Amino acid sequence: MKTTTVEGRAKTKNGVTRLVFSVLCILLEVIFIVSLFTRLNRYAEAINILTRVLALIIILNMYASPVTATIKMPWILLMLVFPVMGVTLYLLVGLNGGTNRMKKRYRDIDNELLPLLPENRNISQKLHEKVPKAGNIADYIQRNAFYPVYQNTDVTYYDQAVKGLRAQIADLEKAEKFIFMEYHAIEDAEAWNQIQKVLEERVRAGVEVRVFYDDMGSIGFINTDFIKKMNAVGIQCRVFNPFAPGLNVFLNNRDHRKITVIDGKVGFTGGYNLANEYFNITHPYGTWKDTGIRLEGDAVRSLTVTFLEMWNAVSDKDRNDTDFSLYLPEYEYHAKQNGFIQPYADSPLDDEQVGEEVYISMVNKAEKYCWFITPYLIITDEMTHALTLAAKRGVDVRIITPGIPDKKMVYSVTRSFYNSLVRNGVRIYEWTPGFCHAKMSVADDCMATCGTINLDYRSLYHHFENGCFIVDHDIATQIHDDLRQVMNESCEVTEKYCSGRSAYLRLGQLFLRLFAELL
Repeated sequence: MKTTTVEGRAKTKNGVTRLVFSVLCILLEVIFIVSLFTRLNRYAEAINILTRVLALIIILNMYASPVTATIKMPWILLMLVFPVMGVTLYLLVGLNGGTNRMKKRYRDIDNELLPLLPENRNISQKLHEKVPKAGNIADYIQRNAFYPVYQNTDVTYYDQAVKGLRAQIADLEKAEKFIFMEYHAIEDAEAWNQIQKVLEERVRAGVEVRVFYDDMGSIGFINTDFIKKMNAVGIQCRVFNPFAPGLNVFLNNRDHRKITVIDGKVGFTGGYNLANEYFNITHPYGTWKDTGIRLEGDAVRSLTVTFLEMWNAVSDKDRNDTDFSLYLPEYEYHAKQNGFIQPYADSPLDDEQVGEEVYISMVNKAEKYCWFITPYLIITDEMTHALTLAAKRGVDVRIITPGIPDKKMVYSVTRSFYNSLVRNGVRIYEWTPGFCHAKMSVADDCMATCGTINLDYRSLYHHFENGCFIVDHDIATQIHDDLRQVMNESCEVTEKYCSGRSAYLRLGQLFLRLFAELL
């Protein structure tokens, strides 16, 4: 295991310092607002009544909304027991989905970009004829996320993040026109330095390079001068939703996507970020398990559109693209594989939980088995019902979670969901060598997903995410075999949480689970 340099420790310290300072400022503002309302309540009965009436209106409106009851209940209880604090927090973070101005920016960009994607009705029809149950899921994605299904695309699966990194670097070295990279977390250390070296060389060769990262995801890894450092070497760099002192209604929404696009011809996505721990250069949580895929061919067009959406919508102060066709080239490609590929994106700014619905649909359509691997397991009642119902009708439903957690509090909540699943036939495995960060599912050897979407509230409801639905492809078999190997290295905890002390939730777990959607 490599030791971090003095410079690396300084970057981490500076990032953590900025995070702590920002959180303290936000807490002080929340305390001020709550105390202000409390003082007003103490001296003005009218304000007290107004607060309770407002809480009642919010609760009635929330009760009538289509949002899952699992998310409604914590807010309703909080506002009934502590009206002032509950109303304040709900107005600040509970509304979710950003400001109207932010929504408009994304809507305007999507209205320009999404029509540039092909409809591919003939491919959709072929999918329906070959694998009808997968065709229904592909139709759902196209109708609600507006991303089509493709063929003429070769897909390579990487069962280790480091294999994906090596392949990315090899393809980056061949870039001729442009490179787009969007990641939740970037660490200015060994792994990223390998990439940056190639990016700088490509810039000198005349290639346009863009890098986009989430500030919260990278806050412990890089300094605030990272953008200046990139710009100084010719790399265009933007940051999603900078985390700063002060309240921000959009703060709860983060960019969790992971995308690389090269010349509009080759694309990468998966679970890994560009930080050392993902490639086992460092080992903060034992061995790190992550996966990814490489696309070459027609389906890369959707990954390009997903990147361009975020790059152009994130801020109204940046200079945006005026001609998207420059990055959506038409070119001849003849794939060796015949499977169906459907990259898609999910956004918290609409009322459609695409990531969750795809997972639920796969479980509902599965006839033999449906397996998942996820770093966190914090799910809605709807997802729980789908998993347990499938198990009850004889489908082999299994979920793999980490054996070593990266967040102990979240891990405790993850385990609190085990009992309701295992007592209804779902099998749970914990990967004992370390932390599994991969986010994948596979069903019946014919359907699979690989991308950024965890089985938790934050991924399913609060984050910008992306995934890839893969049908009638060898990749599904490869993912099945990989998950089988992971299970062989895991400890099955099904019986442990089906009966005995582990089946009963502790008081702390009950409390954390109640507010799990905020974790």
